[in-house]
Amino acid sequence: MNQRPGNQLFDAYFTARDMRGVFCDQGRVQAMLDFEAALARAEARVGLIPQAAVVSIEAACKAEHYDFAALGEAIATAGNSAIPLVKALGKQIAKSDAEAERYVHLGATSQDVMDTGLVLQLRRALQLIETDLAQLGDTLATQAKRYVATPLAGRTWLQHATPVTLGMKIAGWLGAVTRSRQRLLELKPRLLVLQFGGASGTLAALGDQAMPIAEALAAELQLTLPEQPWHTQRDRLVEFGAVLGLIAGSLGKLGRDISLLMQTEAGEVFEPSAPGKGGSSTMPHKRNPVGAAVLIGTATRVPGLLSTLFSAMPQEHERSLGLWHAEWETLPEICCLVSGSLQQALLVADGLEVDATRMTRNLDLTQGLVLAEAVSIVLAQRVGRDTAHHLLEQCCKRAVAEQRHLRAVLGDEPQVTAELSDTELDHLLDPAHYLGQAHTWVERAVAEYFALTA
Repeated sequence: MNQRPGNQLFDAYFTARDMRGVFCDQGRVQAMLDFEAALARAEARVGLIPQAAVVSIEAACKAEHYDFAALGEAIATAGNSAIPLVKALGKQIAKSDAEAERYVHLGATSQDVMDTGLVLQLRRALQLIETDLAQLGDTLATQAKRYVATPLAGRTWLQHATPVTLGMKIAGWLGAVTRSRQRLLELKPRLLVLQFGGASGTLAALGDQAMPIAEALAAELQLTLPEQPWHTQRDRLVEFGAVLGLIAGSLGKLGRDISLLMQTEAGEVFEPSAPGKGGSSTMPHKRNPVGAAVLIGTATRVPGLLSTLFSAMPQEHERSLGLWHAEWETLPEICCLVSGSLQQALLVADGLEVDATRMTRNLDLTQGLVLAEAVSIVLAQRVGRDTAHHLLEQCCKRAVAEQRHLRAVLGDEPQVTAELSDTELDHLLDPAHYLGQAHTWVERAVAEYFALTA
């Protein structure tokens, strides 16, 4: 079986199918053809071209009419995708309507076609990302509330610190999702704009009809008409890429936490299991965090791609050589990677498996040492901070040296028992009683998330 050369082995792992549909060859070509069809309608609305020509132009603006392999070969000579596509479009129209062919692409330049086509693709990509973020946020909010009071060891510098709750940790992931959704809402008016400037950005070829056509074209495509063409002002695209980079990083944080909690030595939280998922080619017992791997991998890859967008910003004069070209595959690839990361995050968050018993057992690995702060703070109010801190420090060292639980050591220390009763010590050394504002943080994170969606 002969197939076109491709690079699709990893696509299902790193990219969501719907997002690949946006940025496949057909998606790219159709977006540019949508621009050409809308331009014909706009120019007919203001009387620049005959209405009869629009029917023939629109009929030819369907991607299935074109040979993508041939277009690819022609791009290698032309230097961009619009030049061979417009030529092919003209030929397609001329087959049935030679008169209409003369009105194709009137007053536009290649970058108008490509940039506006890209914006149309990004609008679809944005819708997909927003939908997935909303679903992820809903799931994380549910999970945060479910595990709001489930204690586990807080970890600083990869060492046990004081107790936190799983709900609080999940609420941290949720907060990042909320902020990402806010950023996407804020940038939409700047991103979803028409690119239409003609040869050098002046639309001189359209004379006095330039602005009416531009306004009609923006309306046809349901885009905003910006204050001026932005052929070499690329901040709009880079801003979107930067927000996607933040999303990738936030999802990478989620993936990193999950993978660490899945480690054999921790064994507290797991990705959902499924037949064939996370196995090893040689070790039957393995349960690898394959979803987290995508989240971390994407968070690692996207910054390098984003640096390309930033590097391509100082574009020359009214049309760039090479810097514009560097963008063509970069921003679509970021969109595809983030889409795949979101898909994996949704699977992980929805099917999260939690071992609360293991969490409790791990909290006691240090035999009460993680709650030394709780005792020290109460004791300080009775004997002074320095005295209390020194006393607890010595008790902790003794507990480690004698391999005894801190509760037992404290119970044998007269300076402690003179101030704290057995009941007080038992209370202070119970992780469930030293969770601080964990419950409040969850409530606030969930409330802020749903306030955004109200």
